[in-house]
Parts: sequence; C-alpha cells; structure tokens
Amino acid sequence: MRHLMNPLDFSVEELDRLFDLANRIEKDPARYAHACDGKKLATCFYEPSTRTRLSFEAAMLNLGGQVLGFSDAASSSAAKGESVSDTIRIISCYADICAMRHPKEGAPMVAAERSGIPVINAGDGGHQHPTQTLTDLLTIRSLKGRLGSFTIGLCGDLKFGRTVHSLINALIRYTDIRFIFISPAELKVPDYITDMLTEKNIPYEEVIRLEDCMPDLDLLYMTRVQKERFFNEEDYVRLKDFYILDKTKLSAAKGDMLVLHPLPRVNEISVEVDDDPRAVYFKQAQYGVYVRMALILTLLGIEN
Repeated sequence: MRHLMNPLDFSVEELDRLFDLANRIEKDPARYAHACDGKKLATCFYEPSTRTRLSFEAAMLNLGGQVLGFSDAASSSAAKGESVSDTIRIISCYADICAMRHPKEGAPMVAAERSGIPVINAGDGGHQHPTQTLTDLLTIRSLKGRLGSFTIGLCGDLKFGRTVHSLINALIRYTDIRFIFISPAELKVPDYITDMLTEKNIPYEEVIRLEDCMPDLDLLYMTRVQKERFFNEEDYVRLKDFYILDKTKLSAAKGDMLVLHPLPRVNEISVEVDDDPRAVYFKQAQYGVYVRMALILTLLGIEN
C-alpha cells in the first residue's frame, strides 16, 4: 500500500508515467468512466476547501466511484475530540482511499501511519500540497511541452504558501531551471529553500517589483496573500494588495509566457487578464481533475 504525502514521494520516472496517464484520460475520458466502479473515496477535510475537495470528488465520480466524507472539522467527530489516528482507522472500514486536508502540519502523515487504505495529503497547514504540485507540473508539461529549461517567477506569499514550497521542491529535480522570487520582505521565501538552492547550485534571485523581471519569465506563478496564515489583521491589510497583475504589467511579458495560479484568487490577478491566452489558471484547475484521476488509479493499483 502506498500513500502520497509529498511530491517527492514519486520519482521523476513515476511522475512521467502518472502524467502520461493523466494526458490519456484528458484525451479519452470515456475509457476510464468505470475504472473505479464499486470503489469509494473518503474526503476528510478539517479545513475549508472548494477546489481541492471538489476536484477530488469530481475525479472519483468521473472514474465511476463514489464519495463520502466531511467538509470541515466541525461536522466530524473531531469536534468531539476524536484523534486523526482514530478517525482514519474508522474511515478505513468505510472507504478504499482517503484524501485528507488538515490545518496542522504532519497530520496526514500521522493518518497514513495508522491507515488501512492509501492516504493522499490534500494540504497540511503551510507545509505541503502535493496534488496541487502535481497539477502545476502537469499543466506546465502539457502546455510548455517540457519540465525544465525555463525561468519561473513565483510571486506573492512565498513565506506561508505551501503550493510554492512544494512546487520549488519538485522542480529542482529537473534541469536548467532558474527561479525568480517576487515578494515583499515580510513574505519572502524561507531561508531553508534559498539555502537548499545555493547548495545545489540552482540559480535564483529575489526581487520586490514584478515589473523588474517580467520580460525574463517563461512562467509566472501568482499566489494570493493568505489571510488565514496571518496572526494579525493589520499586517494582512497592508500586504494583501501588494501585487496586482494587470494588462499593463502583462504587456511586458513574452508572448508565450504562461500565468499560473493555484486559486482562489482575491485581487492579485485582475479579471481583465482572464481573456489573455497566456492566462492558464482555469485550464490548470481542469488539469487538477485529470491528475487526481490518474493518482487515484495509481494508488489503488487499477490497471490502466
């Protein structure tokens, strides 16, 4: 039995096979419409989510399976004090695979250690969000035709953004990648990441102004400033509109640059950008369904 806690749990070769399967699903979804007949996915979400939870549910339903679970801790026995360990042991009696979102770092790992079924980390605090990273990688590979040989700018909340941390750790396994970190000083990427990049001789630079690096980018990964990660309202209000991508800023970018965003967005991308062909964040959300379908099939060991 195998779990997914971290994007690095899969080798580069295994990711290639997973993405190949996701692309086959994209091209011929009818072929997989009954692949999970009789199987159940439990979505255990201790923290609110729209995209991730519904994406998992859509993935399982598209495969012919069924879904059960809860959408916040208040509607589960966690409200009565039940531990994650006990919850997953009970869920293992009801379902064949589980996707877990939790505000505490490491909680899905605790669940995996006690589980009788595969567990997928659907986000744990500010730590990891591996299926978003798989979505990001599939989007880049599908639309750019490669994973590597590009300059990627990551903009916004680079301190608390688990999607950013997971994506950086996943991308460093590919060749010829240059990172540009775009953030205010208060939200800069953690030192452990820049130390790691320095140790591995992977080029990076840190800038404050998005305009200063836009012409150099092959990919721009925008993130929102996350209100739920701040300890006080004053800091959030001061930083929440620090970056807003609009048509004027985008006009300086390459014609084939791609704009990604894990969503939800707040103000950081103007709606006027949505119609630009370089804006692919809604396609990215669709790729999230395909990659989760491929992941469910892979972890359940279903022939495909």
